[in-house]
Amino acid sequence: MPKSNRGMNKAELFDQIKQKSSFLCVGLDTDLTKIPQHLRKNSDPLFEFNKQIIDATADLAIAYKPNIAFYEALGPKGWESLQKTLEYIPNDIFTIADAKRGDIGNTSSLYAKAFFETMDFDSITVAPYMGVDSVKPFLTFEGKWVILLALTSNEGSLDFQLIASKSGKPLFQEVLEKSQLWGNTDNMMYVVGATRGEKIAEVRQIVPEHFFLVPGVGAQGGSLEEVAKFGMNATCGLLVNSSRGIIYASQEKDFAAAAKVEAMKLQQEMSELLDKYCY
Repeated sequence: MPKSNRGMNKAELFDQIKQKSSFLCVGLDTDLTKIPQHLRKNSDPLFEFNKQIIDATADLAIAYKPNIAFYEALGPKGWESLQKTLEYIPNDIFTIADAKRGDIGNTSSLYAKAFFETMDFDSITVAPYMGVDSVKPFLTFEGKWVILLALTSNEGSLDFQLIASKSGKPLFQEVLEKSQLWGNTDNMMYVVGATRGEKIAEVRQIVPEHFFLVPGVGAQGGSLEEVAKFGMNATCGLLVNSSRGIIYASQEKDFAAAAKVEAMKLQQEMSELLDKYCY
């Protein structure tokens, strides 16, 4: 059974950031073809890999973000690995279901039930482009968070997110402004890509108090310094994700130790940036 009563409010999240001098989110994008060979004979290689990564990085990470695709692609066994991983993550570490769900009301309600009740994640990434009735059902769960896609780091984001609306504003800005009528700073965050460094300041101006989930640092080339300079606020306001750069730092038996080294490099830089831009 999943752990009960997971949940973390904004103050508790900032408290964890201060305690660990870190705003690191470790992405558990666990690919069966990339994990060390010696683990593949294990009865549950995905969970064993995740377990060792968590053991190595839990003192440095504020959040863990399993990308759901890596688990659901494996069918029931993958979902089992995901559930075991979620249960293994300490309750004082924020959990993100990177599922990018979003559909009409009754379907969104069931997606929300799946990830917030059945599995008991703290948060879920949600696509906003079907509008309020696709997002609101996720916001009815007390103590849970929606992380709304706003300005992403992939190349294809330019296809739609920067197109001017009828008002002349880029579409991502319309999403930010409209969505503030749906949620608040205690139940809604935004995905803002690190590779759009020059845009982070624009996003922060529109939503000054919200937390951002920031992908794109590390393997995708985003600058942690830029993210902090343009995106940090008085409660930090950032969860910066690194996936491949940490979990695949080594494909040998020392993979967990190598992951810790890479996580520690980021944490040390984050500690300096917190002193510089937050405290």
